[in-house]
Parts: sequence; structure tokens; C-alpha cells
Amino acid sequence: MKKIIIFLAGLVMLAGAVWGGIFYWKNLRGIGPALKSPPGDIARAINSTDMPLTLPPGFEISVFAKNVKGARVMAFDPKGNLWVSRTSEGAITILEIKNGSVFNQHDVLTGLRKPHGIAFDPQNPSLLFFAEEHGISKVQVDAKDTNGTIQRLIKLPYGDGHFTRTIGFGPDNHLYVSIGSSCNVCNEKDFRRAKFFSMQKDGTDIKEFARGLRNSVFFTWHPVTYELWATEMGRDLIGDDIPPDEVNIITEGKNYGWPICFGKNAHDTDFDKNTYIRNPCEEPFETQSYIDVPAHSAPLGLAFIPEHGWPEEYAGNLLVSYHGSWNRTAPTGYKIVRYLLDENGAYRGEKDFISGWLAKDGKEALGRPVDIIFGRDDAAYVSDDKAGVIYRISYLGK
Repeated sequence: MKKIIIFLAGLVMLAGAVWGGIFYWKNLRGIGPALKSPPGDIARAINSTDMPLTLPPGFEISVFAKNVKGARVMAFDPKGNLWVSRTSEGAITILEIKNGSVFNQHDVLTGLRKPHGIAFDPQNPSLLFFAEEHGISKVQVDAKDTNGTIQRLIKLPYGDGHFTRTIGFGPDNHLYVSIGSSCNVCNEKDFRRAKFFSMQKDGTDIKEFARGLRNSVFFTWHPVTYELWATEMGRDLIGDDIPPDEVNIITEGKNYGWPICFGKNAHDTDFDKNTYIRNPCEEPFETQSYIDVPAHSAPLGLAFIPEHGWPEEYAGNLLVSYHGSWNRTAPTGYKIVRYLLDENGAYRGEKDFISGWLAKDGKEALGRPVDIIFGRDDAAYVSDDKAGVIYRISYLGK
């Protein structure tokens, strides 16, 4: 009997190993660039003659700040200093800038719980709002330290799944927050997950703005139409090429499909086994994506290019950071893409703007771009949570 039990246990272990190997081969062969340490210091590489990143003619990239481990969301204060959330480090850091260079950087807030979104109050620019996994708070700050006690505004759902909470002030002066799902794909038990909410800046009048959004980590407003644009990461583990990630125009009251729909009204029959008389992913039930992004690219930061400082044909276009895949056989993303738009945001195509973070035939990555914002100097600033740097991209002319 003992030998039989040992034999059966061995079979179970063998089956588990086989299943694990199949799962890895099917889903995780391309995870290396996301997990491995960078093969070199990208700051040194950029400043050498063997520059690894490729940009269009006339543009220059440099490392603006180093030793910014886990850099994610960025915001400029009224004095032109750059604030950065460092989610993995539990800190919010200031980069003090003088004559176009960082002369001091230090953590202003520490011991935070996965801080991500940061935003300054447009009507009181010394008031910093920040979002941790479990809530949104505000505090009065200056360039050196906090000037007041941290005040918690609202609690947010936390625990399983996506933990980044991103915030931003809209044209209506309301504060918006995106809250990701608790899972890869599921029917949520907490009504607050996979949604956008809006509220007054004191945390009152909280309203659901839009739903069906699995993980819209970054968002911004169009400079002409004032519509809310957001990047969206689709679910994992159903193939290299489905579902697409997305760029969406978020309209109040709309449902963007997750967990049963994705992309251009496609039905996720792998998850949703129900039978319908008509496609459940069509309007008016669900709202399709505005732009489909290659699956597993992990689109994050997005920024509209201003009307001045860059070539005329770039004005009003959209830059989007592709943080890069983990759930794909051949890695994809790890670049910044330029979406060609007309003045009202109509999509006209796309082009790679910066590429080259993938190294060694796609087996490793020098970095992973995250947020994108423009400064007073007409330069774009990009955070990189893998390399721990902030880049500066400027146009030097033809």
C-alpha cells in the first residue's frame, strides 16, 4: 500500500511538472525582459557613441535624472520642480531643478502604500494630491518638505489584482481616479473595481464615471475637445495576439466591456459562456475601443504634443508609452509610439517614436517607459521604472 501511495504521489508531481512546463511554454516564454535586471546602465549607453535608443531625425534624448528607482507618475509643481511617485519604494520624490538641471533630489513622502497617482490642485498649486493603493490623500508641500498634516480624503478598494490608483484634475476641476480590476478576468464582487470615478476635491460627491475598464492605469484630457483619453490593458493568458490593449475615449456613463468584451466589439467567449440572442458587445450595451494596441504591449503613459516647440506636423498628436509584455512568446512593446491625430483627435495612423529598449534579440530590456509629460521647456519627460531614470526628449530642429 505504501508503495502504491508513493507511486501515485510521484505521478501527481510529474503531472504537475508537465502542466507547469506547458503553462510556461504557452504563456511565459517571453517574460525575461520584464523580470531580468537591465543588461547595462542605460544612462551610460545613451551618453556614449553607441546610443541604444532610436528617435526620428532632429530629436535628442538624454538621461535627465538617475537613481529614481521605481519611477512612475510625474507632475511639475509651480516652481518647475518635478515630482515623481516611486510605487515600488513607497515614496514620492522631488527633483529640484535649476537652469534646466536637477541640483537636488530627495524623498518628501515615505512609508507610503504603493503610491502611484499624483496631482497638484490647479487652484492651489502647493496642495499635492496623491493616491495609494487604499486611498487618496492631500498635503500642503513646498520644495523642501511637507507643510502640513496628510489628510485622507477617501478610502479605495485594495487587496487582490491591480493596485495602481491614478488621479487627475479634469477641465471641470473635479478629481478623477481609475481603479483597476481585482483579477485577470472575473465578475467583480466589489462595485468599485474596474471603473473611473469623479469627485469634488474634498472627496465628496463621489460618482461612477465609467465602467468595464480592466486596468486603465493612465489618462489625460484632449486639449481641444476636453475628452478624457485613457490607455487600457487587456486580459492575459488567451494567446499572443488577443485581446488587444486599447486607447479609449472615456465618456460618462459608458460601459467599455470588460470582462466579457474587448477591442472592436469582440466577445470574450473564453470567459463568458452565456448564449445571447444578439452580440452583447455592441452599442448601446458596450462601447468599443477607440484605437486597438497590439496585445500585451501594456500601454501606460500618454501625452498630447503641444502646438509649439516640436515640428508642426506633430502638434496635437499623441505619444503613448508601451511598457512591454510579459505574457507573450515574442516580447512586444518596450517603446513609445506616436499616434497621428487631427486637431479634434481623429485617428490617422501611428509610427514608432522611440524604440530600442529591448536588447539581446528581445531577451532582455534596458528599461521600460512609463509616464510621459511635457515641461515648460517644450521637452517631453519620460519615467522608467526598470532603469530607474527620467529621460528628457527635445527637438533640436532639422
